[in-house]
Amino acid sequence: MATATRAAAAVEGLDVAAFTIPTDEPEQDGTFDWDSTTIVVCEVHGGGETGLGYTYGDVATGRLIESTLADVVRGRDALAVGAAWEAMSRALRNIGRPGIGMMAVSAVDVALWDLKARLLDQPLVAVLDARHDAVPIYGSGGFTSYSLDRIREQLGGWVADGIPRVKMKVGRDPAGDPDRLEAARAAIGGAELYVDANGAYARKQASRWADLYARQWEVTWFEEPVSSDDVEGLRLLRDQAPPGLDIAAGEYGYLLPDFVRLADAVDCLQADVTRCGGITGVLQAGSVAAAHGLDLSAHCAPAVSAHAFAAVPNLRHLEYFHDHVRVEALLFDGVPEQQGGELRPDRSRPGLGLELKRADAERHTA
Repeated sequence: MATATRAAAAVEGLDVAAFTIPTDEPEQDGTFDWDSTTIVVCEVHGGGETGLGYTYGDVATGRLIESTLADVVRGRDALAVGAAWEAMSRALRNIGRPGIGMMAVSAVDVALWDLKARLLDQPLVAVLDARHDAVPIYGSGGFTSYSLDRIREQLGGWVADGIPRVKMKVGRDPAGDPDRLEAARAAIGGAELYVDANGAYARKQASRWADLYARQWEVTWFEEPVSSDDVEGLRLLRDQAPPGLDIAAGEYGYLLPDFVRLADAVDCLQADVTRCGGITGVLQAGSVAAAHGLDLSAHCAPAVSAHAFAAVPNLRHLEYFHDHVRVEALLFDGVPEQQGGELRPDRSRPGLGLELKRADAERHTA
């Protein structure tokens, strides 16, 4: 176990780097196209240990950490993560907290939690007093740019590997979606099928598709049928959705009031540990969901989310997103591997159990 002196360490410094990883083929969803993913990695040092955190966002996120947040956390008690989170939030007042501001806080917050656990010589999942030994996952991909053969291969492959639920993108070309949904359903058999429109639909259009998804393809999860900014539209769709079809949103929640608004409009709330203020923000979002009688679902970043969401009592599942699975396996040693449709945090290593593969990462420096 760590000594008392080591555990009482102060934050001594902070390093940031950004890496851009090309996708394995061009990707698109209902409202966006991309061919690469940028990850901003933050390392916080203290007491002879280094904590690692990250967020998925523009390289400017790293510059904001360096210019504003590094001085806020330097010299602070490495065990007092909540106090550091509050101080970082205050420092962003005139810059802006939503969006890139909270993404920067998220990366530092995760690194601070990882550092704390390493100083205590404990796995992070234990330091967070986890309620779950493992986190259920769903395979996520099925991009609208994929061929029918690629959809069958990817979604069917996840089910063959033991993942009992999968998600595909919809809404870019509604006329072509029936063929894509038929291909997906045929490939996965009786596994659960989810769809994600990424806000591509108008309210009445989304309502019509909700009925078709449930009736023709037995879809049980409809994510962002309309923009997350349209809270009234989400509430309308939740209230009118066919039985057995959950309306979900929350991946673009940055501040606590975002989750308060959305919790009154969805069947299941989502949160992204790399956007909502890190692990500290996830725990707050979980409390909001619980107060509304809802489950909380983890959006992406599986290597961190496996630890963070194991501490959420009202956990639903975790999005095992194709791009993030690739990026995290490429850049980090120690990423958890799915088994039987679950991610199980590694309790044999301190902190997140992750180590940056520097040589591999530096080939992708942004």
